[in-house]
Amino acid sequence: MEKIDIAGMRRNYLLNALKRADLAEEPLLQFHRWLEEAVAADLVEPNAMTLATADAEGRPSSRTVLLKGIEEGGFLFFTNYESRKGTEIEENPHVALTFHWPTFERQINILGRAHKLSMQKSEAYYQSRPRLSRLGAWASPQQSGEIPDEKDFAAELDALEKLHPADEIPMPHFWGGYVVIPRRVEFWQGRPNRLHDRYVYTRLADNTWEIARLSP
Repeated sequence: MEKIDIAGMRRNYLLNALKRADLAEEPLLQFHRWLEEAVAADLVEPNAMTLATADAEGRPSSRTVLLKGIEEGGFLFFTNYESRKGTEIEENPHVALTFHWPTFERQINILGRAHKLSMQKSEAYYQSRPRLSRLGAWASPQQSGEIPDEKDFAAELDALEKLHPADEIPMPHFWGGYVVIPRRVEFWQGRPNRLHDRYVYTRLADNTWEIARLSP
């Protein structure tokens, strides 16, 4: 196998700079600005974000999920509540999110607390999903659990299609949404020679935001 020079992989970031004067006074507004630019550039899944969770003993895990809204003062996503991330959030609601947009040489790192959305909000989003996605939620009651036989899974999905021939499919009781309310949000802009521009918003006791520049 040909040796790959991993240590020698590097790129000099030259596209943009980030100044204090460029920043909105609240992180959700600044996030929305950057997201709009990512969407306008037609990036592949600009709403993809890494979600990091930890269990009650502090053992971490991470995966990529999709942002589905910016509401209720935070970042929304939906999942199976009995999945690994769901059970870890139940044990320890403190989570981290990361958006990485290499096309713009940008990264956003978020620390916050995850809260379950209301059943009404979860239901509204669930019913907006494609039919097979809704059936798939029922076919996977324990997301991340082992599947003994792929044929059994396919048969389960087929049975669900026959059970719900119409488009109306009830939302599973083990499925729903979360909102991550941020307490710290860092905006990272790549710069030449690793002298990156980094600004962090920190939520204060009165729910206003303090902005500080960080060392590269």
